[in-house]
Parts: sequence; structure tokens; C-alpha cells
Amino acid sequence: QVQLLESGGGLLQAGNSLRLSCAASGDTRRVYALLWFRQAPGKEREFVAGFTWMVGMPYYGDTLKDRLTISRTTGNYTMYLQMNNLKPTDTAVYYCAAIFGFPPGRTWSAKDMDVWGKGTLVTVSS
Repeated sequence: QVQLLESGGGLLQAGNSLRLSCAASGDTRRVYALLWFRQAPGKEREFVAGFTWMVGMPYYGDTLKDRLTISRTTGNYTMYLQMNNLKPTDTAVYYCAAIFGFPPGRTWSAKDMDVWGKGTLVTVSS
């Protein structure tokens, strides 16, 4: 089993920055990629960014890529998402997800993820 734990969410004003963390534990050898998704109220869960874990190749979704930085520490299987110049439209629950193999559709899709964290809420006020 793999467990994922997100942290770092909160209430911020627009223009601020925030760093989220995702810590993986358990049978982490199974993890092919560790990824961030987000889900805004009334919307589908969308891919934000992440890494293939062994190689460390980063991947970025289209929505936030100009305002984010992802990083990781391999020793403790932790991934970070730094978001800058936050906007009210960034309000969402941010989830960490793990997939155990190459994605069947060659894209990072929520439906293909094997494990999810419980999510951390980010609320951006104007």
C-alpha cells in the first residue's frame, strides 16, 4: 500500500504565494509518478504538475505552469508545489496522486491514478 499526505493549504489573498507538500509512504517502490491535481468547486479534477519518480522528469499542466515550481526530495519521497501570484480562480482542493505505471492514455488523467491523498484546500480571496 502507498499512502499520500498533503499539507500546506490555507486561506490567502490574491497575489500571495503558497507551497504545498505531498509525502508518500508505504510501498513507495511501486510509484511510477507522483502528481498534483486540483479540483475547483463544480469542476472536474485537473492535472497541475508532477514527476516521474525514478527519473525525475517534470510534467506540467496548462493551467498553472507559468506560476508554479515543482520540486522533490527523493530520500523521503516528498514532492512540493510552489504557486506564485495566486488568483481567486486557483481556489480548489489540491490532491496528490500516485500512478504505478505508464499512463495508458499517454496523458496524466485523474481516472488513471492508483492512489489519492485526501487533499488540501487552498482558498484565495480577492
